Amino acid sequence: MDAQGRGRAENIDPADQWVLNPDTGDYELRLSPSAGQGQSTVPGPRRAAPRQGGRGRPTPGRDRERPRQGERDERREVPGQRRRRVKEPEPAAGGGRRKQRPKKSKGKKVLVWTGGSLAFLLVTGCVGGYLYYQHLNDNITSINDDGAGTGGFSKDRAINILVVGTDKRSGSGNKGYGDEGSLGHADTTILLHVSKDRTNATALSIPRDMITDIPDCPTTMKDGSKKTIPGSTNVRFNESLGQNERTPSCTMRTVTKITGIKLDHFMVADFNAVKTLSSAVGGVEVCLAKDIDDPKSHLKLSKGTHTIEGEKALAFVRTRHTVGNGGDLSRIALQQQFLSALMRKLKSSDTLTNPTKMFSLAEAGTKALTVDSTIGDIMKLRDLGMELGKLDMKNLSFATLPVKDNPAEKTPITVVPDPPKADPLFAMLRADQSLTEVKKKQKREKAAVAARLKGPKADASEVRVDIYNGSGKTGAAQTTLTWLQNNEGVLKSTQLGNAPSVIKKTTLEYGPAQADQARRLADIMGLPASALKPGKSEKNAQGLPAMKLTLGGDFKGAGVPIAPPKKAPEGIQKVEADKTVCAK
Repeated sequence: MDAQGRGRAENIDPADQWVLNPDTGDYELRLSPSAGQGQSTVPGPRRAAPRQGGRGRPTPGRDRERPRQGERDERREVPGQRRRRVKEPEPAAGGGRRKQRPKKSKGKKVLVWTGGSLAFLLVTGCVGGYLYYQHLNDNITSINDDGAGTGGFSKDRAINILVVGTDKRSGSGNKGYGDEGSLGHADTTILLHVSKDRTNATALSIPRDMITDIPDCPTTMKDGSKKTIPGSTNVRFNESLGQNERTPSCTMRTVTKITGIKLDHFMVADFNAVKTLSSAVGGVEVCLAKDIDDPKSHLKLSKGTHTIEGEKALAFVRTRHTVGNGGDLSRIALQQQFLSALMRKLKSSDTLTNPTKMFSLAEAGTKALTVDSTIGDIMKLRDLGMELGKLDMKNLSFATLPVKDNPAEKTPITVVPDPPKADPLFAMLRADQSLTEVKKKQKREKAAVAARLKGPKADASEVRVDIYNGSGKTGAAQTTLTWLQNNEGVLKSTQLGNAPSVIKKTTLEYGPAQADQARRLADIMGLPASALKPGKSEKNAQGLPAMKLTLGGDFKGAGVPIAPPKKAPEGIQKVEADKTVCAK
């Protein structure tokens, strides 16, 4: 789509002819009329001549390039983007001045302009014309997820995406990094969890040298045949990709096995992704607390702030021997710093209002990423990007899966998960709990629900409760009854078998006079405030008022708290995406 092909002068950049409409947040093609133009060779709507008002000026409120009513363009291959008609101001009563249309606030314009870390790649898919749409589609490489995912993200629930950086030396200029024949590993892996209400997100880095078990992986091979690749025990996490013919779907299964989180999609990037994306945005600003000279990654930078791109950006995310303790965890912190800075640059107005950068990013992103087949289309990627674009950067937290040195090694080289810290973190993600303090629309409602846990608590010996099993787990009600009576002193408890149906969430129903008993039982079982359902009290078999506890799908076992932690465990490696951190 060059300028000359549109009948324009050769020195016009086609990207400069796309103009941001601040009212819609979309780019629109604006072609200035010139004498002797040839016909456009790119499918798109024909432009009518400007409609003239008094004194030869265009009529106020009209789109200068809007086609005449009823006009059709036989050259269009697909419908063009529908333009929003601006309503003319109504004359004021008494023939006075016309009322001015209220201006959209700056804050709302910013929300319209900004998108997620992928939206910058995707928005051009609906405004670039059919040929460009096809071109971007041809750039995308997709692989079957072999049933490892949910089948695709949904707008009415949280989104979980696995982002994998492979160390496979594919792509131009990457053979010089050594290990040329490597099939690649899951070198950098991030689980991106975006909350259901899109107010917050957590990017959880998984150390490549963490010892774990890799499950059996049903896999679609390159020739289309099906094969189950046997699992492995006590191996490094990075072997979940590339090794033994494992595909990204196997990395998905491994992450689900570790965290208990079912993933929606995966995205795999090679070395070129860092180089091309950092260059497309005009460089990424990073900060160093000391001089770095790493001959292995070829990074040499002085203390202070630098704008890096291309090969230097790749060297930055690969270096580890001269930062922190020289291990993989130090490199993860450096990568999180780089990604935070990249995302800040992507969401800046300097990028999002620059058509040239947007087109460059669309090219770089679609070429550099391999995605699962459920989003292997530019419009599906665009839809995902628009969902991610609702996120505010200040509510994005980078964290690292808590690990400790491998006790099986005399000189620790690898690490293993640290359950006391890792398990609560996984529980927070599964429960869609933010690592940052986020102001919710339902603040008042949540405060009212939380108040149910505040107040006096009855003694355990006074708690009278009937237990029903709605969890779908055999024996859940009986094991809970035994634990409550033998360990917690809740002697006035009875289990009454299965509930009428399986439910997702555990509930505790109680009457007005039983609130103190409900608070005590909630404290004992670790019930969230939302599980408490005030209402009418029921009578048990002896005719005495008893609360009704129905165990749900969130029940993990007697003595295991159902409510997720209210804050992240102490000591985990964490950084906020909107804050600049200088690498040490």
